[in-house]
Amino acid sequence: MSTATQNLTAAHAEVKAEIARTDTKTALLLAFVGAVLAGAWTVARDLPMNAPAYLAGGLGMTLLIGAAGLLLRSARPNLRGRHGFPLWATLTPEQITNTAASRNLAADIAGLSRLAVAKFTCLRRAVDLTCAGGALLILAAVFALGGAA
Repeated sequence: MSTATQNLTAAHAEVKAEIARTDTKTALLLAFVGAVLAGAWTVARDLPMNAPAYLAGGLGMTLLIGAAGLLLRSARPNLRGRHGFPLWATLTPEQITNTAASRNLAADIAGLSRLAVAKFTCLRRAVDLTCAGGALLILAAVFALGGAA
């Protein structure tokens, strides 16, 4: 196996590993956001809410719901892709054999890398929204407990 083929094989494995990492992070963050939403809702029912607390809390909850939407988008499978199993599912056994024999690993790496970047972009935005939403929920709790009159 040539050095170029080894490098392409390593890059292909790296991209697939990054996609798996993104999916794992997405699942963990989605569970976290869900827990924060449920916890905030539960705590808010027992606090003496005022207008600033309602405003900050409502905005915080909205940002967390937006983060959950981005996370769901990141986790959503892309079945239209022309790389990996979506491609194999559209081919006959003979076409699979021919495609595998003439496989362009560089094109596969490029396609999977675009998928990974899209997933990481959604994940990054969701993390930003989660941080902002969490900060607003903390601010709402401070307002509710007498931090603002």
